Amino acid sequence: MRHKLLAPPPPGSSLEPIYGSGDPGLVELLRTFHNPLAMITKRRAQFGDISYVNAFGLKFVTPLTADGAEAVAMNRGQALANEPAWGFLIGPFFHRGILLMDFEEHHHHRRILQQAFTAPRLKDYLGAMQPLIRDRVAALPTGDGVRLLVEFKKLTLDVALEVFLGLRLPRAEADRVNHAFIACVDAGMSLVRKDIPGSKWARGLAGRRALEEFFREHLPAKRARRTPDLFSVLCHVEFEGQAFADEDIVNHMIFMLMAAHDTTTITLTTMAYYLARHPEWQDQARAQSLAMAPGLGDGALDYDALGELTVLDAVMREALRLNSPVPGLARRAVRDTEICGSFVPKGAYVTATPMASHYDPSLWTSPEHFDPDRFSPERAEDKRHRFAWMPFGGGVHKCIGMYFAQLEVKTVMHHLLRGYEWSVPAEYRWKLDNTTLPVPKDRLPVTLRAR
Repeated sequence: MRHKLLAPPPPGSSLEPIYGSGDPGLVELLRTFHNPLAMITKRRAQFGDISYVNAFGLKFVTPLTADGAEAVAMNRGQALANEPAWGFLIGPFFHRGILLMDFEEHHHHRRILQQAFTAPRLKDYLGAMQPLIRDRVAALPTGDGVRLLVEFKKLTLDVALEVFLGLRLPRAEADRVNHAFIACVDAGMSLVRKDIPGSKWARGLAGRRALEEFFREHLPAKRARRTPDLFSVLCHVEFEGQAFADEDIVNHMIFMLMAAHDTTTITLTTMAYYLARHPEWQDQARAQSLAMAPGLGDGALDYDALGELTVLDAVMREALRLNSPVPGLARRAVRDTEICGSFVPKGAYVTATPMASHYDPSLWTSPEHFDPDRFSPERAEDKRHRFAWMPFGGGVHKCIGMYFAQLEVKTVMHHLLRGYEWSVPAEYRWKLDNTTLPVPKDRLPVTLRAR
């Protein structure tokens, strides 16, 4: 692999230059889609702890250590900006979402949004989602070949519509909303990034228009009446006298519904896969769930008792380590800067990938193996570095809905464990499709049996 310089450091600088292969972007993207972990390992061996890759006609600096991820996420000198990077990748479909804002504007919007994710609000959301989750889980199909990714996707969309929007839509309309979101997500990694009829990009733009129409249609009712769902909360919440305009609410709802829906689906699917392959962990997690709330026949969870599901928590953390739903933290340098002593020129794109930290053998014991015990107080491998475990990012852009996501995941898995057992053949190993977000190509077929 040839070494090609990104940009020479300034004269007299002590900073190190960054190199990459200079291979065409399509080639590097296809290699990454095929096996991202192999690409990380290969690049680390060829170029060291930081290099650059070509993608979409741009150069992306890629630090491959937890120190590098920390430098990107914490952005202490404010030399890196989110919007220029995420705006290029997904801006036409999720513009003005919280992830696509920077500095003072981001701070302003985040302070208001945080009012929707306080502990009392989370308790309200849990109360709203539990009956729905219980009923949807109880209605899952059983037998051989149940594709859990498909079932989880329908379930998490229903939860998002109920808890975020306060709506119970007919299946056909819910599916229409889901397809619009899928089109927007898929378009973000499209190789053809123009509005050509029939292309992913064109479908993404059409999906964005459909979502805007959907939210604008329901906005007046949410403005008129306070209800406990997130949509209504955003219509009425204030911080120091500041509130959101209609356009802000539509933009934030589209982004957050996408983020909550897809990331939760991937986390649930990953947990189900590893629990199917490791039935001893499935049995341990089930035993804790069966012991919870013994006086409640429906197995309802109390918000304050969620922390007692320690096995499920460890399994969730390990699943997020092994298959982080968000593959990278994208930024762009707004001025010359450095990452861990290497020179990053103004205008360069930067992406820190959780996988590089999550599979780093200097941080994790046998990192490719499923081992929830690594999160135990005795081992605490996730504490070896502040960014050893980073599925929710970090810094000022750390996922604002991370506690809601964990609450939903635990609730779904709790009810699934109480009601079912599931398995895969001993030789089964999933294959992930990494072209957008990492999901199993076969949608994870399992044998699902009611208990």
